Amino acid sequence: MIRKRLLPAALVLLVVAASGLAAQATGTTTFNAPYRAFSGSEFGILLSFPNGGGTAFEGAYRVSSGRFDIGFKGGLLDRSGPGSAVLLIGAEARERVLTHSVDFPLDGALILGVGGQFVSGRSLLIIPVGLSLGRRLDTQSSVSIVPYVQPTMFVTVDGGSDVLFALGLGADFRLSRSFDLRLSAGLGDVEGVSLGAVWVH
Repeated sequence: MIRKRLLPAALVLLVVAASGLAAQATGTTTFNAPYRAFSGSEFGILLSFPNGGGTAFEGAYRVSSGRFDIGFKGGLLDRSGPGSAVLLIGAEARERVLTHSVDFPLDGALILGVGGQFVSGRSLLIIPVGLSLGRRLDTQSSVSIVPYVQPTMFVTVDGGSDVLFALGLGADFRLSRSFDLRLSAGLGDVEGVSLGAVWVH
């Protein structure tokens, strides 16, 4: 079932973003599955390794309300060299807009965020809008797996502004009733991999 009021926006995002590549609200390669893994809230630790060098350390907290949930992220991107640490702050909202059917095999969620990177008196504002598409896989064990893709369009503002496109690839692994392992990667304009350890409630 598709929520009709959001269908035009979701289809535009899918068509436009399919041609491009990049990342999320804080500029790291952490992306979102179309499902939330929790009923009330979750918190986690995220590590990202951009191809340009350095390591990002972020904490994340997310809460739910009906079909909608919102998350907050904050941390540091540690690049080599003195005085090169970058402050990362962002927020992301997710709402389910697609449910798989005989006509369309994937579930989908609309992702909207705002965030930034701050260092030495300079700031970069990041506004991503994406569509996460995936499907939970049935396994013969207690482990649940959700592979997904997230084409994303985002605006960056740093003195001037630019519009870029992204493709996120990811998989969420439910290892127990309260713990998820999450892997994701970005291709194209922002490349790298991310690993997350998340506790759900």
